[in-house]
Amino acid sequence: MMLSWKQLILLSFIGCLAGELLLQGPVFIKEPSNSVFPVGSEDKKITLNCEARGNPSPHYRWQLNGSDIDTSLDHRYKLNGGNLVVINPNRNWDTGSYQCFATNSLGTIVSREAKLQFAYLENFKTRMRSTVSVREGQGVVLLCGPPPHSGELSYAWVFNEYPSFVEEDSRRFVSQETGHLYIAKVESSDVGNYTCVVTSTVTNARVLGSPTPLVLRSDGVMGEYEPKIEVQFPETLPSAKGSTVKLECFALGNPVPQINWRRSDGMPFPNKIKLRKFNGVLEIPNFQQEDTGSYECIAENSRGKNVARGRLTYYAKPHWVQLIRDVEIAVEDSLYWECRASGKPKPSYRWLKNGDALVLEERIQIENGALTISNLNVTDSGMFQCIAENKHGLIYSSAELKVVASAPDFSRNPMKTLVQVQVGSLVILDCKPRASPRALSFWKKGDMMMREQSRISLLNDGGLKILNVTKADAGTYTCTAENQFGKANGTTHLVVTEPTKIILAPSNMDVAVGESVILPCQVQHDPLLDIMFAWYFNGALTDFKKDGSHFEKVGGSSSGDLMIRNIQLKHSGKYVCMVQTGVDSVSSAAELIVRGSPGPPENVKVDEITDTTAQLSWTEGTDSHSPVLSYAVQARTPFSVGWQTVTTVPEVIDGKTHTATVVELNPWVEYEFRVVASNKIGGGEPSLPSEKVRTEEAAPEVAPSEVSGGGGSRSELVITWDPVPEELQNGGGFGNESIVPFSPYEVKVGVYNNKGEGPFSPVTTVFSAEEEPTVAPSHISAHSLSSSEIEVSWKTIPWKLSNGHLLGYEVRYWNNGGEEESSSKMKVAGNQTSAVLRGLKSNLAYYTAVRAYNSAGAGPFSDTVNATTKKTPPSQPPGNVVWNATDTKVVLNWEQVKAMENESQVTGYKVFYRTSSQNEVQVLNTNKTSAELLLPVKEDYIIEVKATTDGGDGTSSEQIRIPRITSMDARGSTSAISNIHPVSGYIPVLLFFIVNALW
Repeated sequence: MMLSWKQLILLSFIGCLAGELLLQGPVFIKEPSNSVFPVGSEDKKITLNCEARGNPSPHYRWQLNGSDIDTSLDHRYKLNGGNLVVINPNRNWDTGSYQCFATNSLGTIVSREAKLQFAYLENFKTRMRSTVSVREGQGVVLLCGPPPHSGELSYAWVFNEYPSFVEEDSRRFVSQETGHLYIAKVESSDVGNYTCVVTSTVTNARVLGSPTPLVLRSDGVMGEYEPKIEVQFPETLPSAKGSTVKLECFALGNPVPQINWRRSDGMPFPNKIKLRKFNGVLEIPNFQQEDTGSYECIAENSRGKNVARGRLTYYAKPHWVQLIRDVEIAVEDSLYWECRASGKPKPSYRWLKNGDALVLEERIQIENGALTISNLNVTDSGMFQCIAENKHGLIYSSAELKVVASAPDFSRNPMKTLVQVQVGSLVILDCKPRASPRALSFWKKGDMMMREQSRISLLNDGGLKILNVTKADAGTYTCTAENQFGKANGTTHLVVTEPTKIILAPSNMDVAVGESVILPCQVQHDPLLDIMFAWYFNGALTDFKKDGSHFEKVGGSSSGDLMIRNIQLKHSGKYVCMVQTGVDSVSSAAELIVRGSPGPPENVKVDEITDTTAQLSWTEGTDSHSPVLSYAVQARTPFSVGWQTVTTVPEVIDGKTHTATVVELNPWVEYEFRVVASNKIGGGEPSLPSEKVRTEEAAPEVAPSEVSGGGGSRSELVITWDPVPEELQNGGGFGNESIVPFSPYEVKVGVYNNKGEGPFSPVTTVFSAEEEPTVAPSHISAHSLSSSEIEVSWKTIPWKLSNGHLLGYEVRYWNNGGEEESSSKMKVAGNQTSAVLRGLKSNLAYYTAVRAYNSAGAGPFSDTVNATTKKTPPSQPPGNVVWNATDTKVVLNWEQVKAMENESQVTGYKVFYRTSSQNEVQVLNTNKTSAELLLPVKEDYIIEVKATTDGGDGTSSEQIRIPRITSMDARGSTSAISNIHPVSGYIPVLLFFIVNALW
């Protein structure tokens, strides 16, 4: 029935009031779900959830199997909010489908259906089972026949006495579909009593049937025969999307058949498929459409084979592809609501309004799930639900339809007070009041009614469009909006300005590093407009505060010049001056090229080495926007002072040449080389050094100098000379009649007088002086052991006994706050390859290096490595230690220790315990805040607990004394105090108390 205009206006007023109060129809937060109630459960009630939000707050009612539940008459039902509580559930009365209805003044919605089922398992009937008599080698099936039940079951079989269960293997199989026990080939060891055990997976109730005796016949042994498949899956098995599908297959036969599986189409099994129970079960998790098809079970032995086949088909409950959403539509407009769901088979659709089936009429139609309502009126408002369903399930989508009728109102979408545009542009003045139905709009400029012209258009949405705006278009514009419920006005002031122009723009520049430049940016703009300048460098807005050391904006109100001081290579790029006003923006760009000295050459390599030459190659580095003109080569040795320029061939290396030969090198000297590039700006940074290389050996060319001698005591001849410098020795094994370190010499001394020479002494072996180690230890590593210890390890240096005696290694270490020169040292014996540094500060990086030494001195230090000590253990001890003791064990509990930010995280706990008569302490490690000590409490025990961390053990708890137990259990805690003897060096005071087991 159509309402009068007065009624619509009243409803419009009510609608506006409801909008102010934020009225909302019911929306489910919780819906009931399928439930299984275990019969015999100690819990005497079950709760079906239902909760909805809405304003006003919804009220609720429930239906069981389509009939209303009257909670006021049936006291077995109670509403708790929207939840339905079923008290003392009964499977005869309460089994069925439940639905919740939530209602407020805007409408009603219905929840999904939830099925309540009851799980129970009755006892087997008490009756004797007949003896099963078979030949040895024959197959047999023992039937279970479960008792009356509801809910899923699992099956097992007991052999002779409980709990001796039959173990399944390739010969024995228990079907979880039928519960029967299958023995492929009976053996003499199978003789005995078999009992079927049935368990409810819901209630965990377990019942046992009567025993079935299995005996062997005495008329001979069964011969071999081909497999006979006794357990097989259905010819067609519908399977739900996402479910886990299990197919069973088992065969009798002699010999015991082997079970295998395959797809009939020959496709391989995906990795997710599992074979279980000795191939007796094929399991397909997360079943999908591609898993459909025919599957084959092949049972085979030496006498033949047999095949069972079955087809898996796919089905899917509906699930939403497109939900319906809340809509607000003006009276007299039309509604088109579409809901779409997928599923197999394809879902069908039906609609509810306020919980009831939607009544169709000429203006209300449903087609392919889509709802159409034409010529809407206020009474069409309400809660709508689209239901998609197939034979496997149904789903609900809910939304609210609000049909509104109201006069035009600018309060929620006011017109712009001021619109600024520039001459020649296009402007659109909006007029979009809230109105139902949509309002018609009329425009005035001042007192003059606006009509369409060549430049002026009245838009369908109520707006006004003006093309090619002129200064004459400036003024005040008023829009009047009107529908059958009323009218309203809105006003906009249009300001028209001249366009902004850049009259002095930045230009491309080419500068050298270190110069200062100004990029100009000056504009002409309308005096009515405020102007703002911004500079972008390579697309990023320039931050003048952050980059103030180089960038500064200079100039007056109409100038935004950019000054760049002490320009660097990184300042090369594109600069854009952006000028913005309230109505327009203009910009201008320039490229700035900064040229500097070249970057370092790269990949310097020694390609060939002789005794006096080295062939070098390198690649060009960055040219810093100025081509490289030349290269120079530098070298250093252990004997030179820094880097020295060397002679090369060619003598002058131009910028296009990337190879050169260094000449006039000393033989048998270790060299490093680097290359420096130069351009017209100057010389650049040198390259990284090449790898160290040694020139080849050559015969010595320099003789010893300052040869002299004389003096000495009687019977001595002393000869002295200045040794040849090492860099001029030209090779290994060098000597000028010098003595090799720690070398054995055979010596004999003769006598003579004026008459002639006498006899020589016997030959004696003497050794020359040792030489200090020349090689540093390698493979140095360091790692933290605790908050005060770091272990350093290394690989021993190569050492020959002929070089002398290696006494040991010296470890030098220092922290990152100290200098290497002020480092600490420790020495270890020559056969050790590691050392533990102790007494260090916590959470601090330490650096360390190692060198070998002997009686002649110390060798070179190894590479420096570092490690950081761990944080200190927690200062908080385990608190509230509570104990419970019997005559055989002690159970401890304590509060968790939480480490502070500057402390190591807790990784576990240590429990220290000993008897009061012994000093030997035993330790139990645990990662829990409890521990169980299997201690015969025949005398007093003393116990304490510490937290363990990577940084060491934390502070100990207060010690507790567990008194000797006489005839009853005891409990206690560290909350009280008593004098005891300590486990460690401090003496805490504790009090213990004993209570009986009922505490």
